[in-house]
Amino acid sequence: MKTVTISTEKIKDIFETLALNLGGKVSFDLDEYTLDVNNSFAKGSIIGASFNDDISYVQFDMTFSVDVKMNITNLKSAPVYFAYCSKGNLSHSFGVVGEERKLKTFQTAILSSKENQENVLFFEKDKRTQFTLILVGTQVEIKNQVNSLNEKVKETFFGENGNDDFFYIGSYNLRIAEKIEQLNAVTQTGIVRNLLKEGILRIILAMEIQQHTDDLASASKDSNFLTLREMEQIKELSEAIKANPEEAFTIKSLSKKSGLSPNKLQEGFKMIHNRTVNDYITHMRVLKAEILIRTSDLNISEIVYCIGFTSRSYFSKIFKQKFNCSPKEYKFNLNPLAITA
Repeated sequence: MKTVTISTEKIKDIFETLALNLGGKVSFDLDEYTLDVNNSFAKGSIIGASFNDDISYVQFDMTFSVDVKMNITNLKSAPVYFAYCSKGNLSHSFGVVGEERKLKTFQTAILSSKENQENVLFFEKDKRTQFTLILVGTQVEIKNQVNSLNEKVKETFFGENGNDDFFYIGSYNLRIAEKIEQLNAVTQTGIVRNLLKEGILRIILAMEIQQHTDDLASASKDSNFLTLREMEQIKELSEAIKANPEEAFTIKSLSKKSGLSPNKLQEGFKMIHNRTVNDYITHMRVLKAEILIRTSDLNISEIVYCIGFTSRSYFSKIFKQKFNCSPKEYKFNLNPLAITA
């Protein structure tokens, strides 16, 4: 097992330490650091940045050839860590002899430790692990910052017990996985990239806090009716529909493909996307239509046919509901400067 020790809270120093221990090359773009590694010991990338309100994030997409133990020591403060595992799994313990708790795919975790206490992360060898860690500091040195995000997070989770270890693992959540995919899909550079990523990270942070609230309100975390395998199947179906929404998907065909019952499909899509299966298919078709209007020379009738609709009037109706104008008006008024990420 290889041990990597991180004894700093500054993103720049963290990446220098990671590069020293893992190899690879660090690149930099307006406060965002990227470490790309491809050697016999490790393959993948690690991305991280710091933002306002003492928020930082580090995102791993790594495969190690040996088991790796990463020791993170809180020297000057005790930040709150919000974690989400998108692929694979990893374990955590407070100190090297603490109890190991496993974070599985699609699960959230919230944790904080005493000052000078190690947070230890265990990565399994030969297993690709995608893991996002958002850090919110709890020590605010600037005066008159009692209403800062740092202090609010501290009050929410710890109250008067801020000096104790805290660990929580949430139930499965695919909505956060989708938001992280959106974070990774940002292609802009410079200040635009920085602002977009900060905005998405704040949403992810809010979703993780809401997950904690929902789990506490639930009679039992086991009340989640979807198993991990079923969550993975719903995600695969969602991605297939998103990639090719024009295909003739039906509840029957999706049920046959996944092995899930029609009722399980409907409940899963409502929980994950807040939509029925058919509503999700229609939503993806409209989004693809908007892309075709912006990027192709096809006329509206051709686009309607391409995305799997049979009625132009129905398409125009649902397009207007989403974009507040008809497809024809959208195409006529299209302005590249108005296109957002």
